Amino acid sequence: MKKLSARRRHPLAAVVVLLFALAVTGGLYAAFAPADKAKAEDTAQSLAIEEGKKLYSVGCASCHGTGGQGSSDGPSLVGVGAAAVDFQVSTGRMPLQQQGAQAPSKKAMYSQAETDQLAAYIASLGAGPSVPTKGQYNPDGADIAKGGELFRTNCAQCHNFTGKGGALSNGKFAPSLEGVEPKHIYEAMQTGPQNMPSFPDTTMPEKNKKDIIAYLGAVNSDKSENPGGLELGGLGPVSEGLFAWIFGLGALIAVAIWVAARTAKAKKS
Repeated sequence: MKKLSARRRHPLAAVVVLLFALAVTGGLYAAFAPADKAKAEDTAQSLAIEEGKKLYSVGCASCHGTGGQGSSDGPSLVGVGAAAVDFQVSTGRMPLQQQGAQAPSKKAMYSQAETDQLAAYIASLGAGPSVPTKGQYNPDGADIAKGGELFRTNCAQCHNFTGKGGALSNGKFAPSLEGVEPKHIYEAMQTGPQNMPSFPDTTMPEKNKKDIIAYLGAVNSDKSENPGGLELGGLGPVSEGLFAWIFGLGALIAVAIWVAARTAKAKKS
C-alpha cells in the first residue's frame, strides 16, 4: 500500500479554526464598532445642537439673549435643561405671543423634531433636567391613593384638589391639569415653570411623581365617580360658595319679599 502524501486532519480542526475566526471577528467588532457608534451619536448630537441654535436665533434670542443669558424681556436659559424646553415649547407656552403676567398654553409652533433640536441647544449651555423617558412618567402600577395624598399636600393649594386649576395674585393662575399629558406633568414637577416650585428627584422621588400622575389620571377620568353627588365643576369652595350665595341668598330674598307682600295685603284688608 502507498503511504498517504498528507496527514489526515483531526476531526476537531475545523471547529477550532471557526472558533478562532469568530473570536478575532468579535474582538475587532468590540474594538471598532462602539467607537464608530459613539462617534455617530456625537455627530448627530452636534447637528441637533447646530440646528437648535439656528431655531433659537430666529424665535427665542430676541427675549432670552443671543447666548441664552437672558434679558429684560426674558429669563436666562443657562442650566434650565432640555426638560424645561420640551415642556414650554411642546405646550405652546413658548414662544410668547405677547408679554403678560403668565404664559398660557396654546397650540405648539414647533414640531417635536424642532423642539428636540432647541432642547439640545439649550442643554448644551448648561447642565439641567433632561427630557424624561416613558418609563419615568408612565403611571402603570403606581399608587393612586398615595398620589392623592401627595397632590393634596404639595399641589392642591394652587391647582385645586382635583387639578382643576385656580386663580393666583396679580393676574397669574394655576392651570388646569385635566387632559395634560403625563410627560408634561412630570416635566413641570422637575423644572417648576413660572410660579410653580420645582420638585427634583432629591425632593420628590420618581416613584412619587408617578403616583401623582396616576392620581390625576384617575380623578379626571370619565369613569371617575363623585360620592358627594353633583361636583359643581370640582372647584371646591369657590363654586360651592357661589351656589350658596346665588340660590341660597336668592331664595331668602324671595321669601322675604313674599312675606312682606302678604303682610301688606293683610293690613289693607
